[in-house]
Amino acid sequence: MRVIGIDPGLRNLGWGIIDVAGSRLSHVANGIIHSDAKTELASRLLQLHMQLTAIFERYLPDGAAVEQTFVNKDAVATLKLGQARGIALLVPAQAGLAIGEYAPNAVKKAVVGVGHADKVQIQHMVKLQLPGVQLAGADAADALAIAITHAHHLQSAGRLTAALAKAHETTLKGNVA
Repeated sequence: MRVIGIDPGLRNLGWGIIDVAGSRLSHVANGIIHSDAKTELASRLLQLHMQLTAIFERYLPDGAAVEQTFVNKDAVATLKLGQARGIALLVPAQAGLAIGEYAPNAVKKAVVGVGHADKVQIQHMVKLQLPGVQLAGADAADALAIAITHAHHLQSAGRLTAALAKAHETTLKGNVA
Protein backbone atom coordinates (compact mmCIF):
# COMPACT_ATOMS: atom_id res chain seq x y z
CA MET A 1 0.00 0.00 0.00
CA ARG A 2 1.27 3.47 -0.86
CA VAL A 3 0.46 6.25 1.63
CA ILE A 4 0.88 10.00 1.24
CA GLY A 5 1.15 12.25 4.26
CA ILE A 6 0.38 15.95 3.84
CA ASP A 7 1.46 18.77 6.16
CA PRO A 8 -0.79 21.68 5.11
CA GLY A 9 0.57 25.17 4.70
CA LEU A 10 -0.22 28.08 2.43
CA ARG A 11 3.40 29.08 1.85
CA ASN A 12 4.94 25.60 2.26
CA LEU A 13 2.86 22.43 1.94
CA GLY A 14 4.91 19.37 2.85
CA TRP A 15 4.25 15.97 1.32
CA GLY A 16 5.78 12.55 1.84
CA ILE A 17 5.05 9.17 0.34
CA ILE A 18 5.86 5.76 1.80
CA ASP A 19 5.16 2.18 0.79
CA VAL A 20 3.77 -0.10 3.49
CA ALA A 21 4.25 -3.87 3.29
CA GLY A 22 3.12 -5.45 6.55
CA SER A 23 5.21 -3.76 9.22
CA ARG A 24 7.88 -2.69 6.72
CA LEU A 25 7.93 0.96 5.67
CA SER A 26 9.98 2.30 2.79
CA HIS A 27 10.46 5.84 1.51
CA VAL A 28 9.19 6.66 -1.97
CA ALA A 29 9.43 10.46 -2.26
CA ASN A 30 9.02 13.70 -0.34
CA GLY A 31 8.98 17.39 -1.06
CA ILE A 32 7.57 20.81 -0.37
CA ILE A 33 5.07 22.63 -2.54
CA HIS A 34 5.44 26.40 -2.52
CA SER A 35 2.88 29.04 -3.42
CA ASP A 36 3.80 32.52 -4.57
CA ALA A 37 3.23 34.87 -1.62
CA LYS A 38 3.04 37.84 -4.02
CA THR A 39 -0.20 36.63 -5.62
CA GLU A 40 -3.74 36.73 -4.27
CA LEU A 41 -5.08 33.93 -2.09
CA ALA A 42 -7.17 32.25 -4.81
CA SER A 43 -4.13 31.95 -7.09
CA ARG A 44 -2.04 30.53 -4.25
CA LEU A 45 -4.69 27.90 -3.51
CA LEU A 46 -4.84 27.01 -7.20
CA GLN A 47 -1.04 26.63 -7.26
CA LEU A 48 -1.22 24.22 -4.30
CA HIS A 49 -4.06 22.27 -5.93
CA MET A 50 -2.32 21.90 -9.28
CA GLN A 51 1.02 20.86 -7.78
CA LEU A 52 -0.51 18.39 -5.31
CA THR A 53 -2.69 16.90 -8.05
CA ALA A 54 0.45 16.35 -10.17
CA ILE A 55 2.06 14.49 -7.25
CA PHE A 56 -1.00 12.25 -6.94
CA GLU A 57 -0.95 11.55 -10.68
CA ARG A 58 2.76 10.69 -10.57
CA TYR A 59 2.85 8.48 -7.44
CA LEU A 60 -0.73 7.08 -7.33
CA PRO A 61 -1.14 6.72 -3.54
CA ASP A 62 -3.65 4.24 -2.10
CA GLY A 63 -4.18 6.10 1.16
CA ALA A 64 -3.79 9.64 2.45
CA ALA A 65 -3.35 11.37 5.79
CA VAL A 66 -3.50 15.08 6.60
CA GLU A 67 -2.44 16.87 9.75
CA GLN A 68 -5.27 18.62 11.59
CA THR A 69 -5.04 22.37 11.97
CA PHE A 70 -4.29 23.84 15.35
CA VAL A 71 -5.75 27.22 16.26
CA ASN A 72 -3.24 29.93 17.07
CA LYS A 73 -3.60 33.50 18.26
CA ASP A 74 -3.61 34.99 14.75
CA ALA A 75 -7.12 34.36 13.40
CA VAL A 76 -6.24 35.49 9.86
CA ALA A 77 -3.26 33.11 9.67
CA THR A 78 -5.40 30.28 11.06
CA LEU A 79 -8.06 30.93 8.42
CA LYS A 80 -5.48 30.89 5.60
CA LEU A 81 -3.99 27.67 6.95
CA GLY A 82 -7.49 26.20 7.04
CA GLN A 83 -7.97 27.07 3.37
CA ALA A 84 -4.67 25.38 2.46
CA ARG A 85 -5.80 22.39 4.53
CA GLY A 86 -8.97 22.34 2.42
CA ILE A 87 -6.80 21.80 -0.67
CA ALA A 88 -4.88 19.09 1.20
CA LEU A 89 -8.20 17.30 1.82
CA LEU A 90 -9.73 18.02 -1.59
CA VAL A 91 -7.01 16.47 -3.76
CA PRO A 92 -7.07 13.01 -2.09
CA ALA A 93 -10.88 13.13 -2.03
CA GLN A 94 -10.86 13.81 -5.79
CA ALA A 95 -8.65 10.72 -6.16
CA GLY A 96 -11.30 8.68 -4.31
CA LEU A 97 -9.17 8.04 -1.22
CA ALA A 98 -10.25 7.77 2.38
CA ILE A 99 -8.33 10.34 4.41
CA GLY A 100 -6.92 9.92 7.90
CA GLU A 101 -6.65 13.08 9.97
CA TYR A 102 -4.22 13.34 12.87
CA ALA A 103 -3.56 16.01 15.48
CA PRO A 104 0.04 17.27 15.59
CA ASN A 105 0.59 15.82 19.07
CA ALA A 106 -0.71 12.41 17.96
CA VAL A 107 1.78 12.39 15.07
CA LYS A 108 4.64 13.35 17.37
CA LYS A 109 3.65 10.67 19.89
CA ALA A 110 3.38 7.99 17.18
CA VAL A 111 6.73 8.79 15.59
CA VAL A 112 8.87 10.12 18.46
CA GLY A 113 7.09 8.69 21.51
CA VAL A 114 6.21 12.03 23.10
CA GLY A 115 3.49 14.48 22.12
CA HIS A 116 5.59 17.62 22.43
CA ALA A 117 8.61 16.69 20.32
CA ASP A 118 10.40 19.37 18.33
CA LYS A 119 11.12 19.38 14.59
CA VAL A 120 14.68 18.10 15.05
CA GLN A 121 13.41 15.05 16.97
CA ILE A 122 10.78 14.36 14.29
CA GLN A 123 13.38 14.56 11.52
CA HIS A 124 15.71 12.23 13.44
CA MET A 125 13.00 9.60 14.01
CA VAL A 126 11.78 9.80 10.40
CA LYS A 127 15.38 9.14 9.27
CA LEU A 128 15.60 6.16 11.64
CA GLN A 129 12.33 4.67 10.39
CA LEU A 130 13.10 5.35 6.71
CA PRO A 131 16.83 4.63 6.35
CA GLY A 132 18.57 6.56 3.60
CA VAL A 133 15.82 9.15 3.23
CA GLN A 134 16.94 12.59 2.04
CA LEU A 135 14.51 15.10 3.50
CA ALA A 136 13.45 18.09 1.39
CA GLY A 137 12.98 20.07 4.61
CA ALA A 138 11.14 20.18 7.92
CA ASP A 139 7.70 20.33 6.28
CA ALA A 140 8.49 17.22 4.21
CA ALA A 141 9.73 15.44 7.36
CA ASP A 142 6.46 16.33 9.08
CA ALA A 143 4.52 14.95 6.10
CA LEU A 144 6.47 11.68 6.23
CA ALA A 145 5.74 11.51 9.97
CA ILE A 146 2.03 11.90 9.17
CA ALA A 147 2.27 9.08 6.60
CA ILE A 148 4.07 6.86 9.15
CA THR A 149 1.37 7.60 11.74
CA HIS A 150 -1.31 6.62 9.23
CA ALA A 151 0.55 3.41 8.37
CA HIS A 152 0.69 2.47 12.07
CA HIS A 153 -3.01 3.26 12.39
CA LEU A 154 -3.84 1.08 9.37
CA GLN A 155 -1.72 -1.78 10.75
CA SER A 156 -3.49 -1.58 14.12
CA ALA A 157 -6.90 -1.49 12.43
CA GLY A 158 -5.92 -4.50 10.30
CA ARG A 159 -4.86 -6.48 13.38
CA LEU A 160 -8.12 -5.58 15.13
CA THR A 161 -10.18 -6.66 12.10
CA ALA A 162 -8.28 -9.97 11.91
CA ALA A 163 -8.75 -10.60 15.64
CA LEU A 164 -12.48 -9.85 15.42
CA ALA A 165 -12.84 -12.17 12.42
CA LYS A 166 -11.01 -14.95 14.27
CA ALA A 167 -13.18 -14.46 17.37
CA HIS A 168 -16.32 -14.58 15.22
CA GLU A 169 -15.10 -17.77 13.51
CA THR A 170 -14.38 -19.37 16.89
CA THR A 171 -17.83 -18.41 18.14
CA LEU A 172 -19.47 -19.94 15.05
CA LYS A 173 -17.52 -23.18 15.50
CA GLY A 174 -18.55 -23.28 19.18
CA ASN A 175 -22.22 -22.89 18.26
CA VAL A 176 -22.04 -25.72 15.73
CA ALA A 177 -20.60 -28.24 18.20
